[in-house]
Amino acid sequence: MSNPVLNDKLFEREQALESSPMTVSGAINKTLILLLALIIPAIYTFSLMFAGFADKAQMLTIGGAIVGFVLALIMIFGRNTASFKFLAPAYAVAEGFFVGGISAFFEASWAGIILQAVIATLVTVFFMLGMFKTGLIRATERLRSVVFISTASIFAIYLIQFIASFFGRSIPQIFTATPLGIGFSLFVVAIAALNLIFDFEFIQQGEARMLDKEYEWYGAFGLMVTIVWLYIEILKLLAKLNSRD
Repeated sequence: MSNPVLNDKLFEREQALESSPMTVSGAINKTLILLLALIIPAIYTFSLMFAGFADKAQMLTIGGAIVGFVLALIMIFGRNTASFKFLAPAYAVAEGFFVGGISAFFEASWAGIILQAVIATLVTVFFMLGMFKTGLIRATERLRSVVFISTASIFAIYLIQFIASFFGRSIPQIFTATPLGIGFSLFVVAIAALNLIFDFEFIQQGEARMLDKEYEWYGAFGLMVTIVWLYIEILKLLAKLNSRD
């Protein structure tokens, strides 16, 4: 899969033999559970920031990012199916603290941007789902390769920027509100949206190939990773556009 969380090799070794197989409806239900687990702590961190407890909100934001990253690595590389039902909600809660803090930062700078980003994210998710269900966009090998390479390149750029920031440096233009910077954000949003196609494909194929029912949590987790990424990239894009007004 283009999303590194959802890997095709799962299908080569995982199949439900004695337990119930995963279903698309089951994965959808678990995605909704994870969304709720994310939204509650996000609202809490967001409210802390605007209530004047910036230090506490910042601590939860950083802590959520670190814990979420660690839990994601355990989910991806641990592959203990029995733990998915615990790790996936824990990841969603940790990401909720992170997302809430990031959202508060953007909202403080550009009032109303959070509502715009939430609406844009939901519209994008349902639009891509419609494109997938109607077959207008198919998870072909060529598209898979393009999206995978693009996703890896984006994260390589972010890693370089992160390291450069410790030396007071920055990659020119692409993180600013210049036409090049806006174009870069549009590209990243498009790649994040295309990753949704492969998330949907994994869940559909998981049902068809009768993966263990615990993989409903894994499919929901993979979808959450992409949705959070998409939301944050839309926030960045809107911030750049608002900065030019």
